[in-house]
Amino acid sequence: MVAPLYLEPKLDPPLTSLLASASLLHRLVDGLGSPLNVVVPERFAENVTRFRSVYRRHRLEGTVYFAHKANRSSALVRRLASTPAAVDVASLEELQHALACGFTPDRIGATGPKEPEFLWLAARTGATVNLDGHAELEALAALVRRHGLPRTQVLLRLSDFSGPAVKILSHRSRFGVPAPELSALLDAAERHRDAVEVIGVSYHLDTTSLEEKAVALEGCVHAMDECRARGMRPRVIDIGGGFGVNYLAHGAQWEHYTSQLALAAMGRRQALAWRNHSYGLSSEGGTLRGTLQLYPSHRPVAGADYLDELLRCPAPALGRPLATLLLENLYDLHVEPGRALLDQCGLTLSRVLETRREADGTHVVRLAMNADDCALEEHGILLDPVLLRRDRPPEEADGSAGPFGVYLHGNLCLESDLITRRLVFLPRLPVPGDLLAFPNTAGYCMDFNAHHAQRRPSARKVAAYRDADGWQWRLDDQYWPIHSTGDADEI
Repeated sequence: MVAPLYLEPKLDPPLTSLLASASLLHRLVDGLGSPLNVVVPERFAENVTRFRSVYRRHRLEGTVYFAHKANRSSALVRRLASTPAAVDVASLEELQHALACGFTPDRIGATGPKEPEFLWLAARTGATVNLDGHAELEALAALVRRHGLPRTQVLLRLSDFSGPAVKILSHRSRFGVPAPELSALLDAAERHRDAVEVIGVSYHLDTTSLEEKAVALEGCVHAMDECRARGMRPRVIDIGGGFGVNYLAHGAQWEHYTSQLALAAMGRRQALAWRNHSYGLSSEGGTLRGTLQLYPSHRPVAGADYLDELLRCPAPALGRPLATLLLENLYDLHVEPGRALLDQCGLTLSRVLETRREADGTHVVRLAMNADDCALEEHGILLDPVLLRRDRPPEEADGSAGPFGVYLHGNLCLESDLITRRLVFLPRLPVPGDLLAFPNTAGYCMDFNAHHAQRRPSARKVAAYRDADGWQWRLDDQYWPIHSTGDADEI
């Protein structure tokens, strides 16, 4: 039997209180089915306040945009509309949803690849459009002229930042125009100045590196200088998202687990995952090869704290803190957190269907969900679920004390339908009717990958909130901000 290895999830209020209400969660699943997603709008508003506090600390102006693609919840977007935050939409449908949830166009930014209908509605309503390159600029300008639309405010998205005094190059991105090609893009913007107004620049980087983001932010400051030299009046630098979430309570557990994964990949200990899966690691001639294909589930600096640390970083060439550069130029800072704004904002519940013992002493637990209903591993996130047992007579629970190593399987007829590839250790052996709660799934893991395989419905979603009588709930599309206890602190 493998010695227990734990990855205890980080749990903050109000999730701790919600998980303590096991009878309520059981009743919700009994009534609405398994799996079931539960979102907590109250915490969403609190996370906006955390990001806004970083702005105040550095005396900066600007806007926190929620990256809508991270969760399709109506309850969350409606709750966001009652805070000072804005919303970043990446499709026509997300734009329509944001408008229907109470956002005015001046609080909407349009990003991502854009079909003509998306561009038209963004321009028609007056949303800010984050342009990905020459083609989108030409398409937007043509739409504005052809349909007599208002002049549209735009940001120019850049990538591939470098410079003579910069030793760190940013990762290549498939979004945006390489910074050295900005001049040609500005030439096009000047030709279309009757249709578009350049209000600033932005970048998108898929990295956790503070140094790379510092390079990009300083590069954006230089790009703003070029805009101003042409007589434009830019005022916004948008640095996108990527602020991260700390999913685990203990860094030592994460360090120990990943080191054991390396030993398992090299054959120096028992396997830790189904059929020797090694998360990207392998052994070649006794040497560890590959890279660990996992999200850094323990991140001591994440979310608003990551933004704070980035703003304190010295600019690679100019040397002054990045926040100081923004202040000196009176530039507004826009950010687009998705996952980070959804930290501790929800959980996914699943009913246990079956438990069976394997020959090696481990157990397989089959759940009433599939891997795409709770896509933690799809996004490289490892954490332990929380077991929520049904009340049963003491004699029925005899002999069930653990820990027990279990593999969590889904309900599809596919060998690949694994909720977790790794062996998960639970304090007791689940039985049919128990629930497993997967915490902190609101960011990308609830419905980003969901589908209707085998004609099974996608997980339903409810919004949980508290009033004087304790926890209450409504179906996601029936929740409005008037049901919450109050708005997040104003700016």
